[in-house]
Amino acid sequence: MTAAAAGAVPASSTLPAQPLTTRARSGLVFALSSAAAFGTSGIFANALLQAGWTPGSAVIVRMLGASLVLAPLAVAQLRGRWHLLWRARWRALAFGVFAMAGCQLGYFAAVATVPVSLALLIEYASVLLVVAWAWAVGGQRPRLRTALGGLAALGGLALVLGIGGGTLVAGPGLVWAAIAGACLAVYFVLAADDASGVPALAMAWVGMVIGAAVLAAAALVGLLPMGVTLGDVMLAGASVPWWSVLIGMVAIATAFAYGTGIAAARRLSAAPASFVALTEVLFAAAWAWVLLGQHLSAVQLVGGAVVLAGIVVVRSDSQSDSRPAASAAD
Repeated sequence: MTAAAAGAVPASSTLPAQPLTTRARSGLVFALSSAAAFGTSGIFANALLQAGWTPGSAVIVRMLGASLVLAPLAVAQLRGRWHLLWRARWRALAFGVFAMAGCQLGYFAAVATVPVSLALLIEYASVLLVVAWAWAVGGQRPRLRTALGGLAALGGLALVLGIGGGTLVAGPGLVWAAIAGACLAVYFVLAADDASGVPALAMAWVGMVIGAAVLAAAALVGLLPMGVTLGDVMLAGASVPWWSVLIGMVAIATAFAYGTGIAAARRLSAAPASFVALTEVLFAAAWAWVLLGQHLSAVQLVGGAVVLAGIVVVRSDSQSDSRPAASAAD
């Protein structure tokens, strides 16, 4: 709701909260499914990295493999509508370069010099950039409830990631983490815009193709060291073939995760979808608990509850924005 629309409602009005629409419900289901799928990526990637894969190799194969998985579905969706993709070519290019390749490059460059937890916190602070974008471009001024809910969610995220105290970290790693965060904000903004008419899976597919090409170019110039091993790897305490882990990372943590994530953003809009996406860290911790026996501490459990509470506050505030404004006759 814009500021102009808000001004049409008297200050004393108390409009009841509107129930979730079918589109909003499906958006929440897609968003949580995407976060749960993305949360498995650490499990799969760690198994490959421990076996000798380099991060660059893992992420390029991840993008290429996922693009192959989505290709039949994307081609079927675009049959007779390829002109939509051509019309949205610049948006698709930006999606592939920034939302796919830029986010991956920034994150892996960041964790080379700063703790993973700090890199993740800086990256996920991009939700604030999404809110700022909605304010600057769409006139959706964040209200106090949204601001408090967002700060609470980020504070809870810091608890889950175990950030606090310690030595001050500085250097290029922080810059790379900020770049990853900016690219993640671009992902949510572009994913939420379905004005082009390009189906969600098709946009994910073309973005992955472009992203894989950009990452391959980065590998050729030495930004992403390459290296793979084709022996068995350890996953959840069991020795399994390397290709089975790769299938999981490609199909679940990438193709399914990105496809449902874009569908969620289009139903919820960029800002709410970006806040719900914070649950990815909670799902990742839960997967590590269930599959790897890495138990959460009491502080992390409290942090998870704070994250969820903040997301509920932000979501309820954005939901109230969709209520109908009073007419001039009221």
